[in-house]
Amino acid sequence: MGTEAGWCLLLCLALSTAAETEPSAAAGQWRPVDVVLDCFLVEESGHRGTLVRSENRVKALLVLQQVPVLDDGSLEDFTDFQGGALVRDDPPTVIFEASVDLIQIPEAKALLHADCGGKEVTCEISRYFPQAKEAKAETAAWFMANMQVSEGGPSVSVVMKILRDTDRGATWHPTLSLPLTHQGTVQTAVEFQVTTRTQSLNYMLESTVSLDCGFSMAPGLDLISVDWRLQHKGSGQLVYSWTAGQGQAEREGATLEPEQLQTAGNASLILSSLRVKDEGAYICQITTSLYRAQQIIQLNIQASPKVRLSLANKALPPTLICNIAGYYPLDMAVTWTREELGRSPVQVSGASFSSLRQSTAGTYSISSSLTAEPGFAGATYTCQVTHVSLKEPLGASTQVGPPEQKMALGVIFASGLFFLALLFLGLQRRQAPARVGLLQA
Repeated sequence: MGTEAGWCLLLCLALSTAAETEPSAAAGQWRPVDVVLDCFLVEESGHRGTLVRSENRVKALLVLQQVPVLDDGSLEDFTDFQGGALVRDDPPTVIFEASVDLIQIPEAKALLHADCGGKEVTCEISRYFPQAKEAKAETAAWFMANMQVSEGGPSVSVVMKILRDTDRGATWHPTLSLPLTHQGTVQTAVEFQVTTRTQSLNYMLESTVSLDCGFSMAPGLDLISVDWRLQHKGSGQLVYSWTAGQGQAEREGATLEPEQLQTAGNASLILSSLRVKDEGAYICQITTSLYRAQQIIQLNIQASPKVRLSLANKALPPTLICNIAGYYPLDMAVTWTREELGRSPVQVSGASFSSLRQSTAGTYSISSSLTAEPGFAGATYTCQVTHVSLKEPLGASTQVGPPEQKMALGVIFASGLFFLALLFLGLQRRQAPARVGLLQA
């Protein structure tokens, strides 16, 4: 069993045991715990700008040390990371022990419980080069760790600093040129992090959305700028920028709270009256006096279709038209069903579609036509639409009467008119002799 697999198993057992017992007295309090993540270290290929190959990815372990996590009673039997024992048992290529004393990681609980919740954490560590020229590689080295929880979970990016203290006579890693602790781990300090609570959002047309982006930086660092960009279908554009205390919205209705930015590290962007053209990947980039990191949030716009079913003509056989209007995105499915009295609905085929229409707002409309076969007793036809914006299919129904009933009504009406005509002629003939007698008299 691998290091992280064993660690997760112990944690899951602790969680399940705590769930069967009464909550601990410390439930609801913050508790510092070690968050252990199985990662890949992307090693330098020797040529900057070249693609990363599989042989440049080696196994690594990231230990976020003593991260404050709100204890709901599930951490009662949780034990901290024991580096020495794990190194002797199943040593990865390199273990990064990262102190978080200087920053905050608000999504640490999601990282801690991901595996036990059936989700996966993707973690990748790579070399990082600071923005400031005065940062000297001779005395320090930097790495960035990107952690993403699957199924729309949070994403966290941290910048870790490693001091190259050559006076201690420490053992050095053979390939990374980094000092190692007595347990064979690389000791780092996290100085900057950028987080989003969700990597993908689905919102309805004309609604308002808040794109979450938060950050935390070590004392001594200054916030320089915040940039929000939209990337979609190969083109990019600036949505909002904040620099030196001044914000500029390039998209109407885009806002950012300056007070939250300065005091709480909240760089979330609010977009009102969403349009189809607002869809895409939003990049939140935070720049400090030394570091720069970003998060990407995919925003998907949705609009629910409106369905209307009508009879196109009264001629035989009758034609039904189902109009589906105002939906987005494009993917949509239409099914027709036919139901006779006392029988279960059955799906029917043979429908045809009109050409696709797109409005100025970007939504789509289309029509589906079907020739009805009501049978001897008539039938109910239903047009059902399935779309990603709908929790359940949306349908419209109409009843089509049998053609025999229509013909019978026509015959009865015509027979009635013929009978009235004969009666009128009979009365006329009876009245004619009486009129002749009166004239002779």
